[in-house]
Amino acid sequence: MSTPDEPHRPFGFEQIADCGSMRVVGLRLEPGQNVPQHRNAIPVALIVTEGRLHFDDGSKSGEVGAGEMLLINPGERHTYRAEINASAYLVFAGLPGVRSRTWSLRRK
Repeated sequence: MSTPDEPHRPFGFEQIADCGSMRVVGLRLEPGQNVPQHRNAIPVALIVTEGRLHFDDGSKSGEVGAGEMLLINPGERHTYRAEINASAYLVFAGLPGVRSRTWSLRRK
């Protein structure tokens, strides 16, 4: 997402890679920031790479720490927030109506 020499962006999504039917997005949150409640049409794997994220799906809540993964079912309402700096990758698999293609990586 950023190098040690450049400042990071608070609350930000950044597309990392795309192959048409799958997309990898980076997420960064600073303490107190959250992703408002929403839902996705497709399965999502949230993989925390730094810090901890608190999640809530309306019926259960918990924390996911660095090196851990949270699987989110299609249509499931959910939100997550950070109490400390946190980064994660979101892997969106099986985008509807999109054909697979050769991977493209975002380069800086």
